[in-house]
Amino acid sequence: MFRKVTLVFILVFYAAFCPAQQLRPSKSSEIYRELKTLKHLPKVLYLAAHPDDENTGLLSWLVNDQNVETGYLSLTRGDGGQNLLGTEQGAALGLIRTHELLEARKLDGAQQFFTRAIDFGFSKNTTDTFKQWNADSITADVVWVIRTFRPDVIICRFPPTAAAGHGQHAASAVVAEKAFKLAGDKTAFPDQLKYVNVWQPKRVLWNTFRFGAVNTTAENQLKITVGQYDAQLGMGYGELAGLSRSLHKSQGAGTQSVAGIKTEYFSHVIGDPAKSTIFDGIVKTWTSQGNADIDQALDQIISNFNFNNPDFSLPALLALRKKIMALKDAELKKDKIKSLDQIILSCAGFMGEVVTNQAEAVAGNHYQFKLNLISRAINPVVLENVKWLNQSESFNRNLSKDSLITIQHDIQIPSDAALTEPYWLSKPPTNAATFSVPNDTLIGLPEAESPLNVWVDLKIGSEKFQVKLPLSFKKLDPVKGDVVEALRIVPALELKFTQPLYLAKENEDLQVSLNVRINSDKPFSNGKINLMYNGERLGGADVNSFNGKETTIDYVIPKNKLSKINASRLQLDANFVADGVTYNKKQVLIQYPHLPSLQYFARAMVTVMKGDIQAKVKKVGYIEGAGDFIPEFLRIAGIQVDVLKDEDFYSGTGSQNKLSQYDAIIFGIRANNTEKKLGRWMPFLWSYVKAGGNLVMQYNTSQDTTVDQLGIYNFRIATSKRVTEENAEVTFLNPNHKLLNFPNKITQNDFKDWVQERGAYFPDQWDAAYEPLFEMHDTGEEPLQGSTLYAPYGKGNFIYTPLAFFRQLPAGNVGAARLFLNFLSAQKN
Repeated sequence: MFRKVTLVFILVFYAAFCPAQQLRPSKSSEIYRELKTLKHLPKVLYLAAHPDDENTGLLSWLVNDQNVETGYLSLTRGDGGQNLLGTEQGAALGLIRTHELLEARKLDGAQQFFTRAIDFGFSKNTTDTFKQWNADSITADVVWVIRTFRPDVIICRFPPTAAAGHGQHAASAVVAEKAFKLAGDKTAFPDQLKYVNVWQPKRVLWNTFRFGAVNTTAENQLKITVGQYDAQLGMGYGELAGLSRSLHKSQGAGTQSVAGIKTEYFSHVIGDPAKSTIFDGIVKTWTSQGNADIDQALDQIISNFNFNNPDFSLPALLALRKKIMALKDAELKKDKIKSLDQIILSCAGFMGEVVTNQAEAVAGNHYQFKLNLISRAINPVVLENVKWLNQSESFNRNLSKDSLITIQHDIQIPSDAALTEPYWLSKPPTNAATFSVPNDTLIGLPEAESPLNVWVDLKIGSEKFQVKLPLSFKKLDPVKGDVVEALRIVPALELKFTQPLYLAKENEDLQVSLNVRINSDKPFSNGKINLMYNGERLGGADVNSFNGKETTIDYVIPKNKLSKINASRLQLDANFVADGVTYNKKQVLIQYPHLPSLQYFARAMVTVMKGDIQAKVKKVGYIEGAGDFIPEFLRIAGIQVDVLKDEDFYSGTGSQNKLSQYDAIIFGIRANNTEKKLGRWMPFLWSYVKAGGNLVMQYNTSQDTTVDQLGIYNFRIATSKRVTEENAEVTFLNPNHKLLNFPNKITQNDFKDWVQERGAYFPDQWDAAYEPLFEMHDTGEEPLQGSTLYAPYGKGNFIYTPLAFFRQLPAGNVGAARLFLNFLSAQKN
């Protein structure tokens, strides 16, 4: 499994395995906690399936009260979830949730790990889950994290049973127990032992819970009290946990910060049982480990720590460093020296950064950078040497206390520098449920360390330190102030279709537009742009030169070429060939206020929906919910879409003039969970329907709702009622229903090639006035009829449909598009 790569142990300073663009000192209170953590040897690994599964209250307590190194291992990055912030799905959503986890860990202080498992959506049991995930592969990843992080205690969030509530949840417990048994076995995954040693944790516990009506706690279980007040934090650990968990913004996981203590419960899973604490029988101190002198030195440093002058501790810390460097246990030494050196640099008040004013850079190009360094220690930190990317420069210069020094340098980005993107997205997935990782030693990391760094050699007292500073971009934002982010390496030339989807009409030529963006300083000439389908060139153009940095080129694909393609959904690729180099990448840039700029690259590709797709509506109103692609899809289909705002419901006599212009009004997904004005809008919407309007409501959840009764007539949403098998058989309950026959004749073919799921949050009870249109179910389960409910009201129609149109339309599913347009066209029938 593990391929050989060269590993060099160097002193690199990162907090919680989260690459930072600046090396900045910790606050005094944080340094004090880091010192107490250095004194404690145990480690804890919390393990679950997804972002937001972790118990942030327990993590906060372990890190800040018990001063124990703690990590959260999320098997997935949350790729299969839903997005309350925007339209990103799949890999893009997983990237967002990865960084939301990292932001959360900055608050609670835990570390973050992942496996290669892809979140493929909801599954109902472990059997379904392991049809997608390779159990051995995921177990190997967990073993790797255990052997790398070396925890003494593993805590599972979920059991391996139906009580977990999700097949991936239960699978995380199954994998945890397997990995526990194998992590200490030299015959298990032996390729890993080129880089790490075996490690046997002491025990696995299950952190039992009360979730709604499900209570898995019991008074005979191991109990601990958490949530205590921490004066250095100015809050209790439950309050800190609420802040941490609320950073899962794409999931709408905002959580109250609850003050006061609470009880956490634990059930034994495997290993040595714990009777009084989760750390029973574990070596907790340096003295117990046979190094009483290190314990004594740390006690003295902690006792004498000066919060106003942490640099007073430097002589004792440097002496402690010599003691730890003398340890015979290489793994323990490496681990603790990394932590200690972070503390020493923080006590010295050291800050370092290498910044330019360019957010993006191209391999081979030159850029001006500034190396900014400062120390706040009374005794000077000495800058001995700086190694730029391709040359070294000696200085032997004292960093005077609180005096910033700036060194400017021209840096050429190496011609072979890789594009900046997450390591797990740099290659196509191994399969639909497993990421392909270029170097196996990256497994577990939330993201890879920057490959482009300036190395700074420092001397503090008699000890030498080598600090790695990544090339970064720095700007002054008028609202945020200083913004420092990773320098992003981009291709010399990028291609991108100007819209994410095209609809090819029957017997018509198709015009597509391609945006060409030049990032390099060098001109491009005598190149050729190619438009490809399945290796066949459908069109293109010879290019003598590009004028400016950005150009849009239009192409017409003749209808006779399209008619020869026997597919309803096709992928078109574009590439540009010049000087023997092929460019075929488009940048995907994700920017939200609570996250750094996130970037990855995909093929310059677009989906074309080809088939008989009829729409009889011209103008629709849209009530925004959580972000989805449907408004953009409708505009691509030639339909005017107006996003409705508060004033639209109160304009004109009788408040109905504005709404009456729409052929249909659509609720975005989860609108009842996100739009807090719905309570006063609903009477106007009912009047709109009664007067002849057509109201189409997509799925909502039953949690945090704005109005109690969503429909014209009552229905009840059931969280557990869903069809997760995207190819589940669909039965038409009334094939002659108007919604299935106009303007598109809906057949079984329209339910082929759906992605991830049929739908979720089906109603399980509804008024007799509703007519269900379909029956469907997952294998071995009872039939469900709540996937679409229809009811006439006055002169109009109301439709509630939790079918996953928000996934199908971005995927270019023609059948789903035909069905959705039928729903919008109901009043035209």
